[in-house]
Amino acid sequence: MIKLFKNLTKKDVCFILVAILLIVFQVRLDLKLPDYMSEITRLVQTTGSEMSEILKNGGYMLLCAFGSLLSAIFVGYLASNVSARFSMNTRKKLFDKIENLGLHEIKQFSTSSLITRTTNDITQIQMFIAMGLQLLIKAPITAVWAITKILNKNLQWSILTAIAVLILLSVIFIILIVVLPRFKKVQILIDRLNNDTRDNLTGIRVVRAFNAESYQEEKFEKTNNELTKTQLFNQKTFSVMQPVMYLVMYFLTLGIYLIGASLIQSAMMSDKLAIFSDMVVFSSYSMQVIMSFLMLTMIFMMLPRAQVSANRINEVLDTPLSIQDGNFDGLNTKEEGTVEFKDVSFKYPDADEYLLKNISFKANKGETIAFIGSTGSGKSTLINLVPRFYDATDGCVLVDGVDVKEYTQEALRNKIGYVSQKAIIFDDTIANNVSYGDNGKGAISKDKIKEAIDVAQATEFVLKMKDQYDSHIAQGGSNVSGGQKQRLSIARAIAKDPEIYIFDDTFSALDYKTDAILRQALKKHTKNSTQLIVAQRIGTIMNADKIIVLENGKCVGMGKHQDLLKSCDVYKQIALSQLSKEELENA
Repeated sequence: MIKLFKNLTKKDVCFILVAILLIVFQVRLDLKLPDYMSEITRLVQTTGSEMSEILKNGGYMLLCAFGSLLSAIFVGYLASNVSARFSMNTRKKLFDKIENLGLHEIKQFSTSSLITRTTNDITQIQMFIAMGLQLLIKAPITAVWAITKILNKNLQWSILTAIAVLILLSVIFIILIVVLPRFKKVQILIDRLNNDTRDNLTGIRVVRAFNAESYQEEKFEKTNNELTKTQLFNQKTFSVMQPVMYLVMYFLTLGIYLIGASLIQSAMMSDKLAIFSDMVVFSSYSMQVIMSFLMLTMIFMMLPRAQVSANRINEVLDTPLSIQDGNFDGLNTKEEGTVEFKDVSFKYPDADEYLLKNISFKANKGETIAFIGSTGSGKSTLINLVPRFYDATDGCVLVDGVDVKEYTQEALRNKIGYVSQKAIIFDDTIANNVSYGDNGKGAISKDKIKEAIDVAQATEFVLKMKDQYDSHIAQGGSNVSGGQKQRLSIARAIAKDPEIYIFDDTFSALDYKTDAILRQALKKHTKNSTQLIVAQRIGTIMNADKIIVLENGKCVGMGKHQDLLKSCDVYKQIALSQLSKEELENA
């Protein structure tokens, strides 16, 4: 957790120092109260005491109590500010780190776990700081200060207080040993609960189509029950603390009065008042010591879970990035709109076998390069190497004649218009979804948005929507069809007007007619841009300048449609599975 405290700003540190001074002042006032109480007790018992003296000491007591209250209010305000700002800075740092994680690192943690770490785990630490800044500092100061005040009062009372403190420490230590391992389990179970909920909500149509509601409920119920049992065990274990605390407190008070009564009975008449006064003071200070440990108990209840959360956050923050930024800004390149693979091989970091082996080709400006092959042949993986979602294991990928590893990621991706295999639509308006490529800078005009939507053959259904271009799209595009989502995704890439387009099987949800019209419009609009297309349909790619056929990660054919029909058996088999010989010959 100490590593996370680096996220505290100078302002936070100043607030903490002021809070410490206020806490010391508060403790000083709290511990002054028994002295005034002792003096009032002495005055009441002494013949001839003036009422004004009693009222004067009572007034001092009220001032101390009021000063302590004001200090507590200010400390609470400062603690809330520090904890909220710390939470904000840590959440931002964690989110920025997640944004920069490679796809491989994200898969290591899982989406649901990263969400939990960004929300629930940070909240646990925020709560600990807010409470800890008040209690964790106050409790030890109060305990030490109170102990120094009672050490010389009476040996028997001191030994009794020491025994009470040892009992409390032993109980706290045993409970922490029992509970600590279960806090990590709680956070893991929250991850699982989030994952089950997320799966159910994103797949709600499939769940209902297969009447699998009961199955989903059982899955959720199993995780939920396990989480509940673990939480109940922790809370039941911690619930032992408070009764033990009060039991020790009451027995200590009783013990002090029993010893005091014995001492008063055996003392000389002249010493009885002094012993009684000391007993009242000692009883007050011993209660302060016990209350200090009661405050520490509250912190110890929160500390283990906060520590587990801190470790989970640090686990993400300390993860080394597999994709490191280069220094090249992408300007003044010798080539433009070119993509070249030079003997590229790739395997996932945790895999033994290569997924891609010795791939070499070059796409020049304005060319359309298509990739086809059976499922799992490495098509999507290959084009994901261009925007550096992964880095090639061997060989190099060049964009505009420069190795992609030399670019800053921002400069490289500014050259690329990427349309993913799964159409991703954000919870926003159609216009904002299409203009997403300007990174929120408002650089893409309304006319350009309309043009991109028109090229993507989406104008017809957009104009039918209530607010047209300003119509709201639900999260994940749940209020539009699959084909409409794909067309909006394509429009987003077109609006960016990049040098290089990457289409990762993005025409699959379109009917043949729309597919043909869209490709024709796209060819006119992007004649000066390079296109990399992954597709399953022969009709989508047969007019490409170069078709690359992949099989088991290897390039088994490269050339134009008619050439590959004659020279590549794999391509011919794929083509014949979709079109007849006559259709292929007339293509």
